[in-house]
Amino acid sequence: MPDDSKDSTLRHVLEETSAIAMVGASTNPVSPSLFVATYFGGRGRRVIPINPNRVGEVLLGEPVLASIRDIPSHVRIDMLDVFRSSDAVPGIVDEALECLMPGLKCVWMQYGVRHEAAAEKARAHGLIVVQDRCPKVEHMRLFGGPNLAGIGGVRVSSRRPGGR
Repeated sequence: MPDDSKDSTLRHVLEETSAIAMVGASTNPVSPSLFVATYFGGRGRRVIPINPNRVGEVLLGEPVLASIRDIPSHVRIDMLDVFRSSDAVPGIVDEALECLMPGLKCVWMQYGVRHEAAAEKARAHGLIVVQDRCPKVEHMRLFGGPNLAGIGGVRVSSRRPGGR
């Protein structure tokens, strides 16, 4: 299995990403996904929020979409950031492979999110896969700089406190 979590690979992905589709994005002011979206939005990245429970809301000037399929075909997505449980990953990867290729370069799963079979499928399609890491934390670690959005150096998870 390739090591997609080497610093050189992470640095390359984070440098080359200009548009992120965030599955599980939330407009809740204490949501970890909002911290990550705000961080990258503040650094010039376009964040396309996806959450069927938040359709009609707006996040960083972008309408929240119900699914990956709702991303307009002219919008090129570089990274898919997954803020969902591990068991949801296979369906998300399948939908991404169907709808976002060839622009998609990376599937990134947040802390606590892993699915080896889905990761292997994505890699077989030429994608970089990062599991159980936060792109915001990795960006701060690799590129440094002031942290004006979100929290610094703290693990942000898609899991609710207490495992609910």
